Amino acid sequence: MLSLCKQTLSSSLQRTAVRCAGSVVPEMKISDFDVKNEPVLSYLKGSKERTELEKALNEASSTTEDVPIVIGDKEIRNNDVRYQVMPHNHKKKLAKFYYADKTLLQKAIETACEAQKKWDAVPIPERLRIWEKAASLMANEYRAKLNAATMLGQAKTIIQAEIDSAAELIDFFRLNSYFLKEATKYQPISEDPKVTKNSMRYRGIDGFIAAVSPFNFTAIGGNLAYTPALIGNAVLWKPSDTALLSNWTIFNICREAGVPPGVVNFVPADGPVFGDTITASPHLAGINFTGSVPTFTRLWKQVGENIGIYRNFPRLIGECGGKNYHFIHPTADVDSVVNGTIRSAFEFCGQKCSACSRMYVPESLWPKIKEGLLAKRSQLKIGDPTDPHSFTSAVIDDKAFKRIKGYIDHARSSSNLEIIGGGKCDDSVGYFIEPTIVESKDPKDKIMVEEIFGPVLAVYVYKDAKVKETIDLIGTSTSFALTGAIFARDEKFLKSAVEELKMTAGNFYVNDKSTGSVVGQQPFGGARLSGTNDKAGGPHYVLRWGNPQAIKETFVPLSEIEYPYMKQ
Repeated sequence: MLSLCKQTLSSSLQRTAVRCAGSVVPEMKISDFDVKNEPVLSYLKGSKERTELEKALNEASSTTEDVPIVIGDKEIRNNDVRYQVMPHNHKKKLAKFYYADKTLLQKAIETACEAQKKWDAVPIPERLRIWEKAASLMANEYRAKLNAATMLGQAKTIIQAEIDSAAELIDFFRLNSYFLKEATKYQPISEDPKVTKNSMRYRGIDGFIAAVSPFNFTAIGGNLAYTPALIGNAVLWKPSDTALLSNWTIFNICREAGVPPGVVNFVPADGPVFGDTITASPHLAGINFTGSVPTFTRLWKQVGENIGIYRNFPRLIGECGGKNYHFIHPTADVDSVVNGTIRSAFEFCGQKCSACSRMYVPESLWPKIKEGLLAKRSQLKIGDPTDPHSFTSAVIDDKAFKRIKGYIDHARSSSNLEIIGGGKCDDSVGYFIEPTIVESKDPKDKIMVEEIFGPVLAVYVYKDAKVKETIDLIGTSTSFALTGAIFARDEKFLKSAVEELKMTAGNFYVNDKSTGSVVGQQPFGGARLSGTNDKAGGPHYVLRWGNPQAIKETFVPLSEIEYPYMKQ
């Protein structure tokens, strides 16, 4: 997801108690503010932001930061020590951290539940003020530090870090604040306020929210942990081991901005231990998750099995990835197809939930598109993410390396598949895999169906006369429905395809690549096994974590029980 322009937020947030016919319910008055996206900086040689980034990279790479477990205001270090390494140089330890065990996680649950009661009493305008301060710190004092931690820890290039750990993260904090502010404007109908006043207020959910965040977007970690907190919840945040340093930086920024202890608890942990502990607690109020289908399925199953113990029905929000497609019509513009597909498939090594992983190309355009893809692919520099000339770097860790290499090995051994570009893998220094293009004769081979989450693009070439049959494959050959794109200049086809492919993607693109959604511009999420489609970056997401209360106040005494017709 990418953010483009600047937003300004008025800090003149105030609370006023307005009485209406003796009303005891205070009304929030929240100042209006402009809604714009954070600009993506250019990082040209000699620029201020480039100089600051280079300094931050030097500082972060010269040490191994010690990152504790944080529960309430207590920093905890134990004997279960882990390390985050640089994916592009796996001998270099970037951060030392610790796993919380079941006992510590239970302590975090107790701490969060107590903190939630006090935090929920903090007026919304005050919470918005804290969120704006955090966003301002992210945009200024800590921008370079956030980007450096993301580049070194997650092997993102300058531009990929900037659009993630700077622009998108800031957008989540500012726009979710805006969406919450807008929601408070709605009040129910009061036909005669002198007789009856109806009002609505938003609370948190009593209990705790578990946030389980992925490695691939620093901003997602901030959103999963802090958006539920914004509306009055307390959170246990399990960051990804491979995004530990960047997530720790977010946590510290928010502490500095004024998020009280215990509202968000920072608890790295073994996945199954974390899942087993949170789902066994009667205080579980929700799970905010981004990750794999098997993990989310396991959590959902555990919640179902334990449904009788909870004080609330836990809210489950999950985003689980996709097998995203580019469908090319015979009338498509070849240059747009080639450039868009290269960016979508290979930026950040295809480790985006929305990355183009399968492509359907008409026979008539395949020679030109193939030539273009191979030419552009050959120009891509793969190396250290701190090198400004690098287009992409290493995949995240040894597990990802082995999994992705397995699909490439499958392509080498299958008679239905041909590697037409790339295919080399080398993990001697970092977890490097060449951007790889595979042509498939079988549209249902596993390379066309399964999520790879790596720099592998599978292409199926179809007969021009079989557009309809090929479109039908898109929605029937995989269980995912996250993002998809169609390329064509035939308007009649575009109109029909938009309808025919409605259920195949939560985010749909016409003559544009399948990646690059922007907070507030293209709210993000997919259905089917891609997730619950709750649209992070949109106006409804923050409200999913709210616990609204409708209040009716009556100012005229009720003097009788009979209705008028009864007296006739």
